[in-house]
Amino acid sequence: MFDRAIALWRRLDIGLAAVPAALPLLALRVALAIPFWRSGLTKWDGFLNLSTGARYLFEQEFKLHIFGQALAYPAPLTMAFLAGLGEIILPILLVLGLGTRFAALGILAMTIIIQLTVPDGLINFHLPWFAMALALVVYGGGMLSADRLLGGLFGQRVKGSAHPAR
Repeated sequence: MFDRAIALWRRLDIGLAAVPAALPLLALRVALAIPFWRSGLTKWDGFLNLSTGARYLFEQEFKLHIFGQALAYPAPLTMAFLAGLGEIILPILLVLGLGTRFAALGILAMTIIIQLTVPDGLINFHLPWFAMALALVVYGGGMLSADRLLGGLFGQRVKGSAHPAR
């Protein structure tokens, strides 16, 4: 009986290991893109026109919590503009799998700044975002990515196929 359970466990493990890495990498890209995209949509009132809410938050509400102090954002409107751009452009790149490692690195940096701004969000939001972005930085976009397609078109292997960067 115990041997059957171990054999079943092994078959299930082998079956799960057969899932192509491209699928979870695509899922990671989409899952990480969605919250940033949705946040980015709230920061704009038209093309490159920051919303009143974004201006208010960055100028009045958002503070960087560093070494026990709450510090105002330096150049708050510039920070709001850059955050808004990043939250629109980087998710698009992630979903397409275009420049995946660099887009994920940008999201990783944004996540660190968001953590410094909203320290209470670590467990529910920031830590999962950080982990997803880190996995994409290391493994790239996978086979179902523009990175891979472009690498094939130009006759070069783009290091984005679920092999860690070396």
